[in-house]
Amino acid sequence: MNRRTLLKSAGLLGLAYPLRSFYSLQTTPQFSSDPFVAGIASGDPTRNGVVLWTRLIPDPNARRDWQRGPVSVTFEIATDERMQNVVRRGTSPATPELGHSVHADVTGLDANRWYWYRFRAGAAESVIGRTKTAPANPADRIRFAFASCQQYQAGYYTPYKAMAKEDIDVVVFLGDYIYESSGGSGARRIAGEAKTLEGYRERYATYRSDENLREAHRLFPWIITWDDHEVQDNYAADTPRDAQPREDFLVRRAAAYQAHYEWLPLPKASIPRGPNMQLYRSLSFGPLANFIVLDGRQYRSDQACGDGVKAPCSEFLAERTMLGQAQERWLEDEFRQSRAQWNILANQVRMAVVDQARGETEAYSMDVWAGYETARRRITQSIQSTRVRNPIVITGDIHSNWVCDLKMDYKSERTPVIATELIGTSISSGGDGADSSVNGMAQMDENPHLKFFNNQRGYVRCEMTSRSLVADFRVVEKVSVPESPVSTRASFIVENGRPESHRL
Repeated sequence: MNRRTLLKSAGLLGLAYPLRSFYSLQTTPQFSSDPFVAGIASGDPTRNGVVLWTRLIPDPNARRDWQRGPVSVTFEIATDERMQNVVRRGTSPATPELGHSVHADVTGLDANRWYWYRFRAGAAESVIGRTKTAPANPADRIRFAFASCQQYQAGYYTPYKAMAKEDIDVVVFLGDYIYESSGGSGARRIAGEAKTLEGYRERYATYRSDENLREAHRLFPWIITWDDHEVQDNYAADTPRDAQPREDFLVRRAAAYQAHYEWLPLPKASIPRGPNMQLYRSLSFGPLANFIVLDGRQYRSDQACGDGVKAPCSEFLAERTMLGQAQERWLEDEFRQSRAQWNILANQVRMAVVDQARGETEAYSMDVWAGYETARRRITQSIQSTRVRNPIVITGDIHSNWVCDLKMDYKSERTPVIATELIGTSISSGGDGADSSVNGMAQMDENPHLKFFNNQRGYVRCEMTSRSLVADFRVVEKVSVPESPVSTRASFIVENGRPESHRL
């Protein structure tokens, strides 16, 4: 099934027939095409389980009865890739209310081991996927990759082709899985802006038509959070970027959140309730690591000073929040309770303060932590006061690679470094990426706590051991072409007990 067919099919889900909750569960549905064409995925691994995902896609040329109601989908998990030693089997309903998506929260598995899985519905069978549970006991190492910002119309998903060959345990995705906007050219062009449930569903279908993205989902479990483009560029909580009424925007946000859940391997605890969705959470990887996943969009105050890159105004130091009070309290509790050797904060936007003006003036991006100065100081103080071990902040959003020292006061050279922030570039957003190199190097010159900048596309590969965390900045030469070689542009190390990073 090609991209156009998948797009059309996704729009039919939940729309081809009126929803009828009284339909009985269908155990022998009849399909006229492969219903698993959108692929399979896994996510949120724990020491004894994982979320398995798929979505039934109808034939756009033939309406079938199975689209009217819930369909029984069977999953199997085996210890071998030929699926001969099946250790778990179960069923999960795919309902029209959630676009016939499947989210199976599987438990009862062994810790820190690879498994293979597949789905069946009627006579149809999916491809075989691979996933891995989190460790429960001390592990020699944990390897993960993190990525963000994959605007479909900006370039090919060449980095995922390289990532699929990596020896990693899990992928952490930091936001902008889709872009709501239109644009592009040729085969990667997207028309119209996503604003409704149908529009967001079609947008995810377009993105998942990319075989490299589907393969990365098939091979590794993912830990996922969002940023702004999953709904609307630079939105803040219930405040849209444009002038639409709050009530209308919340309807749009509800549609965007539902489509996000429908298309991604998120736990059932994350099912959206109207315009609200619980996304912040933590995932223990045994004594070695704890992944703390933040939501920096749903609860934030509106951007100060009219948004954009601005000099500080009267709002800049006002009491404002990035995470909301409840999430801030939860985060401090996570810091206090964590006994892990490494604490990885999966974060959307840059936490280090970067002065983007030149000379004696000051200018900061109001959409990132620098524009939320009081909130930034609270999280920095929380890291210090709780003495959480080895905090590492991993960030996306800005379509370039950076390594930053995190401090309370960036205007004082004597202020101690409390943590390292690793910022990953985009998968495709920004195209091949040469245009902003001059600006990036100028920011390096003005901000001594910035240690590395690069403007190619790619992802970051990390390895944690009891001694250190090593981050390799993996980049491809181009995303304007489907094939491009991958290389390591730079590697940085953070040693156990020492918050500052050093280049290898």
